[in-house]
Amino acid sequence: MTEGSLLSKATQMSQSRLFVQLSVGLLLIAAGVGASCPIELSPSSVVVRYGDPVSVNCTATVSHDGMGWEASVGGIGITEVNHLPWNVESLTQWDISAFCFINANEQCQKNLNIIVYTFPEKIQINSTADSNGMMVEGEEYNITCEIPKIAPVQNLTVKWYNGDRIIESDVLEIIEPNNLKNTKQPVKLLSTFPFTPTRNDSGARFRCEAQMDLSPVGPHLNVSSQELTITVVFGPDVQCSNIIELMENESLEENCNIAGNPTPSVKWLKDGQPFNSTTPMRRENAGMYILEANGSLSVQKNIQVHVLYGPELNCPSIYMAEEHTPHNLTCTVEGFPEPVMVWYRDDEVVELPKTLTRLDAGHYLITASNNQSNVNATVEIIVHYQPSEIFELQDLEVHIGSTVELKCSSSGNPQPTYTWNYYQTDNVMEENEDGVSRLEIHSATAYNMGTYTCHAWNNKGRIFRTIKVTVIGAEQECPLEITPNPMVLEYRSRAQGATCSSTSAISTNVKRMYWEGVESDNMTWFTNTNEDWGMTPVCTATFQGIGKCHKSLNFTLYKKPDSVSIYHVHRLSSVEEGKEFQLRCDIVSIAPAQNVTVLWYKNQDILKETGCQLENNKTCKLSDVRSPVNVSATINVNLQRKDDEVVFRCEARLNLRLNPLPTTTSSTLKITVLYKPKINTTKLPKEIPVFRGYSEELVCEAEGYPIPKIQWHYNPESHVNVSKGKLTVSEPGIYNCTASNDVGSASHVVEVILKEDYLPLIAGFVALAVVAITIVFLLIYSVYYKNTKMRHYNFKNPKFSEHNGNVAHSNGDLQFPMTRLSTQCISA
Repeated sequence: MTEGSLLSKATQMSQSRLFVQLSVGLLLIAAGVGASCPIELSPSSVVVRYGDPVSVNCTATVSHDGMGWEASVGGIGITEVNHLPWNVESLTQWDISAFCFINANEQCQKNLNIIVYTFPEKIQINSTADSNGMMVEGEEYNITCEIPKIAPVQNLTVKWYNGDRIIESDVLEIIEPNNLKNTKQPVKLLSTFPFTPTRNDSGARFRCEAQMDLSPVGPHLNVSSQELTITVVFGPDVQCSNIIELMENESLEENCNIAGNPTPSVKWLKDGQPFNSTTPMRRENAGMYILEANGSLSVQKNIQVHVLYGPELNCPSIYMAEEHTPHNLTCTVEGFPEPVMVWYRDDEVVELPKTLTRLDAGHYLITASNNQSNVNATVEIIVHYQPSEIFELQDLEVHIGSTVELKCSSSGNPQPTYTWNYYQTDNVMEENEDGVSRLEIHSATAYNMGTYTCHAWNNKGRIFRTIKVTVIGAEQECPLEITPNPMVLEYRSRAQGATCSSTSAISTNVKRMYWEGVESDNMTWFTNTNEDWGMTPVCTATFQGIGKCHKSLNFTLYKKPDSVSIYHVHRLSSVEEGKEFQLRCDIVSIAPAQNVTVLWYKNQDILKETGCQLENNKTCKLSDVRSPVNVSATINVNLQRKDDEVVFRCEARLNLRLNPLPTTTSSTLKITVLYKPKINTTKLPKEIPVFRGYSEELVCEAEGYPIPKIQWHYNPESHVNVSKGKLTVSEPGIYNCTASNDVGSASHVVEVILKEDYLPLIAGFVALAVVAITIVFLLIYSVYYKNTKMRHYNFKNPKFSEHNGNVAHSNGDLQFPMTRLSTQCISA
């Protein structure tokens, strides 16, 4: 039986056993057996080299009815022990499986993880190169690593080294058995490393290394092949351009690099003859060369050799010609690379035409250059020609009041003569000197604006140049004057004439002057005040230096309106307070509408100025119609009660250059302001006291238009008297005054508070107090009087010579003896 058949049969047995194990497991799960089995395997995993012995001990951790080993090799039947070893003296089955089981109520098992491996002692490296390791640069080669029987292949890694540097890994191909990458059987492997060598790879040392990692249980194994050293053959490689450029005295050898393995021999040929590549090159050595290089191959290359040297230039220093005459002026130049010859004039590159003109006269610089050097020469070309173009005279801007000079110069042979054409004024001076004409403008004004033409001529011809002078700060003046201007005439008034004339005193400045639309050259224009509404008369003239210009007569034909009226847009004569309304002013047949301003008056004061609108709602200012039209204006107004009986009017004013301005005023419009009542709370406060037994009059007054109606609201049981809006009350309570008219109503609540009148009682107390105080005062006074004013005499035992100091006396009193009296108050 072949190795493939055995492998197939073993695979089928393994699949059957796996099916049985899965079935048992499902039964155990269905029976409610726990996920773990009370069995311990020691060790739980084993890695065994093919043919080596193996021993695993199975221990039951619970009581059971028997245990055993199920294995394709060394199986043990049910045994009533707690420790049961599984021993195999020489394990030679690659796909072996084993598990220990016990019978405890239900049967359970634990699988043993077994890896059987084999690893070669050496591996072989080979290549598709020849036996000496010779490789041709640029061709692809395969370097292979042959690994004999090895298992399991899943744990294998192959690495490629160039010297000590890893360049590739895991490039595997299973040779035997084919396409069984997941098999546990030993297989023969081939790792291929494709390689395309370059010349820099010559001498490289390649090797492959097989590594098997069986950790953590098993060993880490590796084996390396012998080294494969290669030699790269290349060339000859001629590193040389198809075109070589050499400086004089340089050699060919210095400009080409020939490389190859084996080292090539080199030979140079020119015109079929050998040429020493170390010979210093001269310009005459330039030409086509053949380079032959012989090594592993024979190579030929055609090379164009150029010898470089700087330009050599030859030109005349002076050349004279007539304008428009073909010339024969030439310059010769030699050099390599071929020099580039350039003609310069005033630092600008020019190309000399075959026929010379006045513009070609002058000094020229001719340069000849290549990448080696450059040389130059000068040539003066003299051309007889008519006056050349005037370059210096350019358009000019000058500030008003400043002085400026215009310079006109032209080169010609013979020297040109100059004349000027411009609008002549007193502040312009002309001067000719040294072939240059100058025009000086002093204190420039608006009349100096315009064109200035300078003419230059000789016997060969004539040329001129025209420029424009702009005076900054001034506007171009047309030297025309219209009298009168402006002209404002009323419709159907007496016709007047306007005269147009030049403001210049120099008649040669004016070429032609006329009124546009007038056939004759009569310089007075007359108006027709009956129909010339849109007329804008224009006087036109052509001036030297200024050209054609014109001035317009500011002519206005106006008409006052036939009528001006003002009214409320809704034809009302009264409005409510605070509500905005609109007034309209109609102006009939007025012209021109563009000049109309409407003034609105409130009483005697100007309320506002507004514009107007045409009947098509177009703003009067934007209208181009100058004939009589009907216009109108509106204004929005908001009135308050203080504006009652206000009077409005509108006035149409034509803003023309007249004094006074034409105005027409409408009749007045009287507007009555209607407003809701407002109660006077000053006379009617929110709280009013009333004394018991007295009455109080409540006065409710309200301002409003129409005149408001006053009503009182109170408790019907209250005793009140109402007369003409006045309410007489004598009892406390809440009283509501309501004032109303057609516009609205207002109300005010008054609370009457009853108070006691203590005034009589207070007056009685005050009177009693006054009486009591009077009595007390009289008693005190009577006592005082008795003690001090009344005299008491005692005639018993008088002593005339003694004086009692306690009794008041005077010089007229007798010297009677006195005795002090004592006073006693006896209470009743």
